[in-house]
Amino acid sequence: MACAPLIEVRNLRVALPLENGVLMATDGVSFSIAEGETLGLVGESGCGKTMTAQSIMRIAPRFAHTTGQILLHEAGGTTDIVALDPRGPAIRKIRGGVCAMIFQEPMSSFSPLHTIGNQIEEAILLHRTQDRAEARSIAIDMLGRVGIPRPAETIDKYPHHLSGGMRQRAMIAMALSSQPRLLIADEPTTALDVTVQAQVLRLMRELQDEFGMAILYISHDLGVIAHMADRVAVMYLGSIIETTDVRRLFSAPRHPYTQALMRAIPRIGKRSGERLEAIAGNVPIPINKPRACGFANRCPAVMPGVCDVRRPALEVVAPEHRAACFLYPEVVEAADV
Repeated sequence: MACAPLIEVRNLRVALPLENGVLMATDGVSFSIAEGETLGLVGESGCGKTMTAQSIMRIAPRFAHTTGQILLHEAGGTTDIVALDPRGPAIRKIRGGVCAMIFQEPMSSFSPLHTIGNQIEEAILLHRTQDRAEARSIAIDMLGRVGIPRPAETIDKYPHHLSGGMRQRAMIAMALSSQPRLLIADEPTTALDVTVQAQVLRLMRELQDEFGMAILYISHDLGVIAHMADRVAVMYLGSIIETTDVRRLFSAPRHPYTQALMRAIPRIGKRSGERLEAIAGNVPIPINKPRACGFANRCPAVMPGVCDVRRPALEVVAPEHRAACFLYPEVVEAADV
């Protein structure tokens, strides 16, 4: 696997001005993804995972104020995606071409007024060829690659003619039709049953091996992340609070929030009637966030006078392992507590 990063997200902040204050959808998010690598982005609903993905694609709400850098490294040079006009020609070449996205619910992402083929061919015509016959041939081939039966017939069907699993496969075909270097998968199997979910995950791994693309896989399902990811970044309240490779995360999580997530995973061997462990408290609303650890109000290891007055930085606390928690001297030293 190549070590050079394909994309680097640096100190990404997305602020949403509301009537009662400023909501920080993402707050200082930083990570990188190398060619051929899968980064799993995990966290509870509302933690900022989807907004991070939308920022990379420049499809965040128009009223969002985005700062930081999203650096895309290509042979011809480096592009800061944040600096691009979200409706300009430069981002249109990147969006759907270099970077493609699979959305959570395909029925709301496909136009109900156009056939599956029309929508896949549109992406191909924009990014690969101007020949309509060739675009149709590529679309049929891609539908076949993702396991859709009779692709030459399915290409002329409308989205409502397909089952949920087939629509999700068609969306993968559309995302991959332009042979992107980065595929963003935002909860792509949430609406699918377990059997279809396993098929889609296996398909994504096979296509990654074939095309050599990087994947940003967004999910709240730690079981899926364990299967798909090479590295994992854990998000909480708009910030990344822990990141390491997938084996280290599951064997030795360092942040109290990650540890609590691991304890909440259902496991074989529990006694009948034994309740799953839940994380105490509720996720705060990230409006006018105080300068404090976002997990302080729920953390069993909270240190009053430290965690509630300073915000911990993401620091190296073990080899190839970063965490944002004042339990570690590296974090305390960086914050000068």
